[in-house]
Amino acid sequence: MGILQKVRLNEGEGQMPEKDTIERARRDAEEGKSPSTQAGEFVREEIHHVREGVHGARSVKQAIAIGLSKARRAGVNLQPPAKGKASNAVRSKAARDLAKAGRRHKASKNRSEATLAALERERKDTASHNALAAQARASSRKRGPAQRHRSSMKAVRTKGVEGLRRAAKKAARSRNTSR
Repeated sequence: MGILQKVRLNEGEGQMPEKDTIERARRDAEEGKSPSTQAGEFVREEIHHVREGVHGARSVKQAIAIGLSKARRAGVNLQPPAKGKASNAVRSKAARDLAKAGRRHKASKNRSEATLAALERERKDTASHNALAAQARASSRKRGPAQRHRSSMKAVRTKGVEGLRRAAKKAARSRNTSR
């Protein structure tokens, strides 16, 4: 099965990804972008859902996990985390989501409604800009200086002229306010 090919949407089912999200991820796949980039579209959708109040999340990590799960089930070939990078429960859930890609079954109405009701009771401010920035910083700190340097160098290569200009202006603004 090709990436993101056999996704059928049931309108009105709250747990399914939106059509435009699937389309953006499919475009990323056609452009040869990595599975994590494709999955980023689904994570972005979840962050928007929390911000719009469709449902909440206990933490930024939970919103990201929901997005990654949807991506795997939609057919993005995003492999489970390596042993030692995540708990066995997380790794087995990721493997199960990958295995379910392309296979549709009737979801349990009670279970779906209970899951959505539980998420609706969670906070909506977990997807704020500050919360996302804090999560990104914490994640970056875990990677170590060499990995951070590699990712910043890659950003410089892939941003393009306009992206570099924007980043330089942002850096200048943050330097001015920190004094």
